[in-house]
Amino acid sequence: MIALRNVTKIYKKNSEHALMDASLTIEEGDIFGIVGKSGAGKSTMLKLIGMLEVPTTGEIEIFGKSIIGISNTEANVIKRQIGTVFQGYNLLMQRSVLGNIAFPLELVRKDKDAINVRCKELAAIVGLTEKLSAYPAQLSGGQKQRVAIARALATNPKILLLDEPTSALDSFTTKEILRLIKDINDKLGITILIITHEIAIVRSICNKAAVLDGGYIVECGDTAQVLENPKNEATKLLLDIEL
Repeated sequence: MIALRNVTKIYKKNSEHALMDASLTIEEGDIFGIVGKSGAGKSTMLKLIGMLEVPTTGEIEIFGKSIIGISNTEANVIKRQIGTVFQGYNLLMQRSVLGNIAFPLELVRKDKDAINVRCKELAAIVGLTEKLSAYPAQLSGGQKQRVAIARALATNPKILLLDEPTSALDSFTTKEILRLIKDINDKLGITILIITHEIAIVRSICNKAAVLDGGYIVECGDTAQVLENPKNEATKLLLDIEL
């Protein structure tokens, strides 16, 4: 589904690596967690997989096809199969819940009636049927996150990327959002990549995990294996913080 092979990303501005010689494989149906402290390289990895940036060196394959050097037309076909929820929701404040969910469908010129049907389906999935006419300012943090997730699902993506999906939420709402993410994976079969600094999130719903530290993948494998038998000090520190 997704494969990174010896991927390095260096930003010319400071000539420092954000990601170094990173290799991992995300299989279809995985809930894969990328965990690490601030500055570890998590957001860079998400941008590379989301095709928002290109690696300095290395190879990235999505759906079995290299995305390095492909045409804009080919890239857009793949991008339409990737939904992304950025940290901070990024909702359109002048649009209702329905309008926010509809936005990506409008961009691809879907029929208005079809858009309304799809928005209602997604609102039901994320538990916002009664909020379709509400505006972001009228919503709680958890409800805003649900809108952002529904919008990311609008075009029926095969991959969902989540950037710190619970960072601004209280513990109760965090559990609700994680339950929703797990339900989406179970019911829709979507492959999910979660970027987080909280190892408890990875422990809760991810079947596989990778730990980033200083731009390097220092642990990678089944979640139980990574967390129960950590081999790197960065992983042990994250576990200590969790406790």
